Amino acid sequence: MTARRLRWVAWPVAAVLAAAVPAAAAATPPEATVTVNARAGLATVPDTALGVNHAVWDSQLGTDAVADLYGAAGVRTMRYPGGSYGDIYHWKDNTAPGGYVAPGTDFDTFMGGVRRAGAQPIVIANYGTGTPQEAADWVRYANVTKGYGVKYWEIGNELYGNGHYGANWEADNHADKSPAAYAAGVVAYADAMKAVDPSVKIGVVLTTPANWPDGIVAAGDTGTWNQTVLSIAGPHVDFAVLHWYPSAATAADALTKTEQVDDMIYLARDQITRYAGRPLGIALTETNTPVGMDTQPGALFAAEAYASLLENGVFTVDWWDTHNGGTALSTVAGYPDYGDSGLLSSATCLDGGCEPALNTPFAPYYGLKMLSTFARPGDQFVRAGADDPLLDVHAVRRPDGDLAVLLVNKDPVRARLVNLDYPASAVSDVFTFTNGATSITHASSWDRTVPPYSLTTVVLHPAVASVALSAPGQPTATTTDTTATISWPPSAPGVKYEVYRQAGVVSEEWGETAGTSLTVGNLVPGTRYTVNVLARDATGNLSWASPPLTLTTGAPSSSSCTVRMTDVNDWASGFVGGIHVVSPVAGDWTLTFTWPTARQHVTSGWNGTWTQEGTAVKVTSSAPLASGADVGFVADYGGPNILPTAFRLNGTLCSVG
Repeated sequence: MTARRLRWVAWPVAAVLAAAVPAAAAATPPEATVTVNARAGLATVPDTALGVNHAVWDSQLGTDAVADLYGAAGVRTMRYPGGSYGDIYHWKDNTAPGGYVAPGTDFDTFMGGVRRAGAQPIVIANYGTGTPQEAADWVRYANVTKGYGVKYWEIGNELYGNGHYGANWEADNHADKSPAAYAAGVVAYADAMKAVDPSVKIGVVLTTPANWPDGIVAAGDTGTWNQTVLSIAGPHVDFAVLHWYPSAATAADALTKTEQVDDMIYLARDQITRYAGRPLGIALTETNTPVGMDTQPGALFAAEAYASLLENGVFTVDWWDTHNGGTALSTVAGYPDYGDSGLLSSATCLDGGCEPALNTPFAPYYGLKMLSTFARPGDQFVRAGADDPLLDVHAVRRPDGDLAVLLVNKDPVRARLVNLDYPASAVSDVFTFTNGATSITHASSWDRTVPPYSLTTVVLHPAVASVALSAPGQPTATTTDTTATISWPPSAPGVKYEVYRQAGVVSEEWGETAGTSLTVGNLVPGTRYTVNVLARDATGNLSWASPPLTLTTGAPSSSSCTVRMTDVNDWASGFVGGIHVVSPVAGDWTLTFTWPTARQHVTSGWNGTWTQEGTAVKVTSSAPLASGADVGFVADYGGPNILPTAFRLNGTLCSVG
C-alpha cells in the first residue's frame, strides 16, 4: 500500500483575496473571490450538449426562422416529435390520433430544420400506440433510405405515467402497463431497430431520482420502475433517459435546485450500474424552470442546469420546448412573464396582454446562447466556485489552453465585483446577458463587474502556450471500507502520474507513481470521493486532468456486527426505513450512521430512541442482538435519497449484509 501524502492545490487559477468593502462605500458592489481548479477535471463537452425539443403540433417546426435562431444559439440536438406525442405519433402518415399535428411538420421537414441548424436529432419511437416493426421501419427510412444518420432513439416518453402508479397522462395501449412489460417491449424494439441499423443507440425511460415515481413499488411489482426496467432492458440499450422539472414557489428557490444535480446523477448512475450491470450514457431530454419561464430567472436556471448536468457527464440536455403558448400573465423580475415554456414566443394573447411577435426569443433562449459562448464541444469542465452564495461559477478549459468562466449572479439587485486571476493571461472576450436584455453584449475587456441577475462569460487567454502532454485515460477503482486502488491507462512513456482528490475548488494530492495504479488508505468508510489522474513529464510539464472517477468506500467484509438497511416503503419525498442489526453484544447498544446528504431527516422512529443532529443519526436500544434486532424510522428527503453504507454499533464499524 502506498502511503497517502496530502497536498492542497488550486491550480492553475489562483484567486486574489478581496479586501473588505468599507461600510461607507454602500454603492460599491460587494466583492467576490472566484477560484478555478484546472486539476479537478470534470466531463468533456460532447457535440450533443445543447439540445431543445420540437413538437409536431408546432406550425413553426422546421422553418428557416427557427432553425436559424437555433443555429445562432449553438443548439446541436433537437428532439422529435414532442414529449407525450411520441407515444401517439405515427411517422409514416404524420398523424397523432387524439392530438393535433400541424401541417408541414413531418419527419423530413423536421430533418431539414435540423440540418440547417447544424444539429442532430433525437427521435422518440412510439411505444404507447406503436409497434417494434413501425420503429424499425422508421430507422430504415431515416438511415437507409434517406441517409439521415439518426443515431439516438428513445423508446417512448414518460411511460411511468401510463396509469400503473395512479397518474395517467401517457398513452399506452398495452394491457400490461407494468415496468416489466415496458422493459420487455424495449428489448423487442431494440432488437428490431438494431437489426436494421446496428449503429443506432437505444434509450430507455427511467424515473429521475427524487422525482415521482422514483422509489415507489406498485402493487404486483417486485421492485421500483428503475430497478425493474434496468434489470430486464439494461443489457439491450445504450443510454438512459431522464426528465427533470424541479418544483419551487419563488425564483430564489428555483435557482437553488441545481445543487441537487451532483447527487441526482450519482444516484442514477449507481442504479444503472447496480441493476443494468453495465454503464449507460445519460440523456436529460426534458427540463424547464418552475418560475420565470420567459424571464431572467429562466435564463439563469437554464445556464445553471445545463452546465451542472454537463459537468456530470450527461451527454445532452434538451429544453422543453420550442413553442408552447402562454398560460398566465404575471410580472417576474420586473418584466412580463407569460407562463410559456417555449424558448420562442407563440404570440399568444392572454388576459392583460399579448406575447411579443412570433418567434421572439424569451430570456431562456439567451441562457442557452450564453452557454455556447462558454462551453464548446471538446472543452473540459473543471471545478470552480465563489465565496459568495449568490454567485455560481462554472469553468471549462479549451483545447487551445484558453479558460472560459461562466459567472451566474443570482442576486436580483446588486452587482458583484469579481476577483479572478489567471497567471500570465489576458481577457480576450466577455459576453454578458442582463435582466430585460434582448441580446448578448460582447466586449474584449472586463472591469470585473458582474451585473445583478446576469450571466457573464469571461474568456482568458494564456500568454504562454501550454505544452501538449496527453492526459491519462478514464481511471477505475476497487475499494474496501478504508482503501481504494485506482488504475488508469498509460498516457505517454517516461511520465509520472499524480492522483488528486477533488475537495471543492481545491485538490488534495493522494500520491504519485511511475506506474499506472495507486493504492491509498485511511479513507472514511461510506464516503464518496472524486479523483483525477494527471501526467507530469521530466521537465515538469503537467497534463490536463483525466476524466473524473467517483468512488465510494463501503463497509468491512467482516465485523463483530452486521447491519442491513432497507427502503421499506417510499413515496418519492420520504420513506419508511428498516434496520436489522445482529451482534453478540449484550445489554444497551447504540447504532450510529451519517446521511450522505443534508436533505435527509428522520422524523420518527420505533423500537429505539432516535435522534438526529445535522446529518448524524443515533438510535439507542436494549433489544437482544444475538439473533437480530429490528428498528425502524420514517424519514423525509428533499432531493436524491442516497442511503448510508457505513454503520457503527457502540463505535465498532459493522459489515453490511
